[in-house]
Amino acid sequence: MSVPARRPGRPAAAALWLFAAVLLQGCVSSSPRVERRDAPESAEQADPARRAQVRMELAAAYFGRGQGSTALDEIKQVLAAQPNHADAYNLRGLIQASMGDPQAAGESFRRALQLKPGDADTLHNYGWLLCQQRRFAEADAQFAQALAQPGYRDSQRTLLAQGVCYARNDQWPEAERTLARAYELDPGNPAVAVNLSEVLYRRGEYERARFYIRRVNAQDDLLSAQTLWLAARIENRLGQAAQVRVLGQQLRNRFPQAPETLSFERGRFDE
Repeated sequence: MSVPARRPGRPAAAALWLFAAVLLQGCVSSSPRVERRDAPESAEQADPARRAQVRMELAAAYFGRGQGSTALDEIKQVLAAQPNHADAYNLRGLIQASMGDPQAAGESFRRALQLKPGDADTLHNYGWLLCQQRRFAEADAQFAQALAQPGYRDSQRTLLAQGVCYARNDQWPEAERTLARAYELDPGNPAVAVNLSEVLYRRGEYERARFYIRRVNAQDDLLSAQTLWLAARIENRLGQAAQVRVLGQQLRNRFPQAPETLSFERGRFDE
């Protein structure tokens, strides 16, 4: 199916081609948390905490701009000030994963979980890393633990990741069920809608797949070559030749060089 990934081809994980980048970004805590203590601290105690907080903010900012090496340098400063800073290890894992070092990333996530067992953000991030490595059962266990955490407020994000992971493993019923739950929680999320539509398409549920992809394509700022191509494939399956032609013209006009447009021109609807 199609997907979120910043990068995560087109194998039986179509839902993996589109929004992988969105998903990976979603794997990060939007802003690293720094624990606050209720009791007043001495100046000596407070200084390392303040230094760590500033460095964490800088690391997150550099990471957000794609400056991974600089972000890692800032994380080193955090850990020099506070060696047991769990959030720093979590962020370090994300940075290392984005730089193509999954082994180091896994070590960072495991260290974060040693320091903060049950942290849902880290469990989510580690699960997505394992999914990218096709360690599906292990990934599912991490997602399940994240979802089981009391008060976890980003369950729709983890359900999206889990659903995409099921799809990558050709577990289509599980993928549909999980993505449907994510959609119930976050119906305005285009990543969820596209991936659910792709899964339904793969399962032969063409009318239902049409419903979700039409909601995405109705918003001009969400249109992409991938969403139009998925819609064209669905309409082709439904025998709606006129709709297929309309979608093909949109592909030609908006995305003339896209691989999806080339596939349309060659009639490769079933690949």
